[in-house]
Amino acid sequence: MSASEASAGQIVHVGRQPLYNPAGDVVGYELLFRGGGAEVAASRRNAYATSQVIVNAFTEFGLRELVGNHTCFINLTREFIVGELALPFEPGQVVLEVLETVEMDDEAIAGAARLVEQGYPIALDDFVFGLGHERLLDIASYVKIDVLDGDVTRITSVAEECRRYPHIKLVAEKVEAPQHLMLAQELGFELYQGYALSRTQVVSIATLAPSRLRRLELLAALTGAETDLDHVVSIVISDPGLSFRVLRATNAAAGGLARRVSSVHEAVVMLGGRRIREWVTLMLVSDIAEVAEDHLSTAMARAKLCQTIAPRLDASADSAFVVGLLWGVADVLGVPVSDLVASLPLADDVTAALVHGAGPLGEVLETARGYEGADASILSHSKVSPAELAKAYLSAVGWSVRTVRGVLGPTHSS
Repeated sequence: MSASEASAGQIVHVGRQPLYNPAGDVVGYELLFRGGGAEVAASRRNAYATSQVIVNAFTEFGLRELVGNHTCFINLTREFIVGELALPFEPGQVVLEVLETVEMDDEAIAGAARLVEQGYPIALDDFVFGLGHERLLDIASYVKIDVLDGDVTRITSVAEECRRYPHIKLVAEKVEAPQHLMLAQELGFELYQGYALSRTQVVSIATLAPSRLRRLELLAALTGAETDLDHVVSIVISDPGLSFRVLRATNAAAGGLARRVSSVHEAVVMLGGRRIREWVTLMLVSDIAEVAEDHLSTAMARAKLCQTIAPRLDASADSAFVVGLLWGVADVLGVPVSDLVASLPLADDVTAALVHGAGPLGEVLETARGYEGADASILSHSKVSPAELAKAYLSAVGWSVRTVRGVLGPTHSS
């Protein structure tokens, strides 16, 4: 990563390869792990890779931004199949691909059946007979067959056997030459995927990663016999990256939002302890690096300042914290705040404040920005006196430094 990238936050990547129907229309995308923007092939196909794809797709890019309304295929390793790692999203848009490397013992078979019962469709990746994956044909929705070697006899035999299960759609994968496509068409495959049609596109985005220590603290708070909601909220709001991801994760709740949220507290309530625990677990597995301490401190100080002065401006303190947080996050990532909020499930007054400076929350934001920028024209019209602002600002900076150092630990260096 370059110095300019590092200053804007961590850059994360996801590979996206289309799946086509016989008419040549894109009907889905497979999301793939990519460790870098120039990485052609996946360097990992393990639980780390799957976790990072899920976390990045849902809480960084947003699934709708990545695949629109199309079906999304995500590789699944044994840890997810048997339930050692939970899927933090509801059934609906995602097809779970069972990798050919997963040993199909009784535990894996039972785990796959449990996922299907919960409503998740599954696909059998790189399918061949004899590895045990044929035990899943009764419940699979898709079977992906490698056509790269051009062995017509083998491919025809596997396809014909799978046709005994009328509920299954056949996917020709590794379609890398015209003859592969012709063979798949002749055999009546429903979907096609491969370089002859489209290469994998690597999409990248700047992100603010949550601290590993704070995620561990949150996970511990969520695994007790009784979850203290206020404590959970306090942990989440103490880390801007974690707050951002919890807000984004509400997009994956129940396949969409029934209402908009205006605070981290509402997002925590909407997701519930179990879902947040699942997301945090995957964040820990994905092991994404932190950004520099001074960037985190600035974002946290802005959030706390807005929260502190909100009551004087007749605004919600919780909502003001989110406004200040996202103002800081946008600066850390180096993106317009309007672009950032477009992908978040925010209440109208929060969005209006950030994008247009409207309403009481907009006044909070304007006042905080005015103080930070020493803008006398703004401060002269503020309901908050200079003395009050100075006290609130110093308190916010002190709080943010203590919080961030507590999160990152004394050995963290930028």
